[in-house]
Amino acid sequence: MSDVRHVLVLPDRDAAEEAAEALGERFGVDQEPQLVRDALAGEDDAEDAQWLVVVHDEHERLDPAELDAFAGEWDGWREEP
Repeated sequence: MSDVRHVLVLPDRDAAEEAAEALGERFGVDQEPQLVRDALAGEDDAEDAQWLVVVHDEHERLDPAELDAFAGEWDGWREEP
């Protein structure tokens, strides 16, 4: 097994929560994705935060291009490692 992780960057918490829930339904991920608030450099306002959805892919079965398109449904993207 490997420790592959995919990071989806989403514009707000609502989008991140919706995407995390939909990941299980669409891709059948084994572990629940982690949600992480990522404040933009120099910004204290919660409105200026992106949210990260971290998906563990220990069996390396998730297609990065499909995840990028999936994140795009919420105006987000998949961060390259």
